[in-house]
Amino acid sequence: MLLHVNATFVALLATLLALAAGVVAVARLGRPRDTLFAGARAATQLVAVSLAIGWVVRALPLLLCFLLLMYAVAVRTAGRRVVPAPGRAWPWAAVPIAAAVLPVVVALLLTGVVPPQGIALVPVTGILIGGALTATVLAGRRSLDELATRWGEVEAGLALGLTDREARMEVAREAASDALLPGMDQTRTVGLVTLPGAFVGMLLGGASPLHAGAVQLFVLVALLLVQAVAAAVTLELVTRGRLVRPQP
Repeated sequence: MLLHVNATFVALLATLLALAAGVVAVARLGRPRDTLFAGARAATQLVAVSLAIGWVVRALPLLLCFLLLMYAVAVRTAGRRVVPAPGRAWPWAAVPIAAAVLPVVVALLLTGVVPPQGIALVPVTGILIGGALTATVLAGRRSLDELATRWGEVEAGLALGLTDREARMEVAREAASDALLPGMDQTRTVGLVTLPGAFVGMLLGGASPLHAGAVQLFVLVALLLVQAVAAAVTLELVTRGRLVRPQP
């Protein structure tokens, strides 16, 4: 067992979370309560998932509902991060996540790489949705921030005869590409800086190091594709005016 879950584990976890909130407060990096809330929410959700996943993976209707719930939460989170104010723009966050994850999951099932079983489908789909969520948020926020800062360049492009999409694209493309950096850095440094969760989990489950490495490589490559598609679709939605922030 990698960790002993006991009173000492709970106390250490609470201490680490309090220290994280303290650093945020001292360095003025945001609101400490957000850090505390994130940690408490993660604990609650993981306990609930741990209790539920045993019976969810045994029935196809429950499995599909669970996967849809994961997708819905990701869409809601991405929408609120990219377009914080309420309105009709945030539901567009559903498009890049679905466009990135659905084809990959279908291809994995059709080729037999991932068996149509909940115990395999839930973690793989969850990893891919998480990667698409991160890429969507980063691409959306960075491109919208860049457009707000450099709006004069957009207007200059329009004056030169560019379409609205083309003018926005010239400004936002480079900023949106930053969304791919975390995934690429993780892939480049795998095994040298960190041993990711899929690799460690396979080893703890009794798989050979070679098999564990193959699974981790598959996850990283699939994530590269998912994040690239999510970032590209998000950029397209931003430049076409679908993902926008309300004007003050």
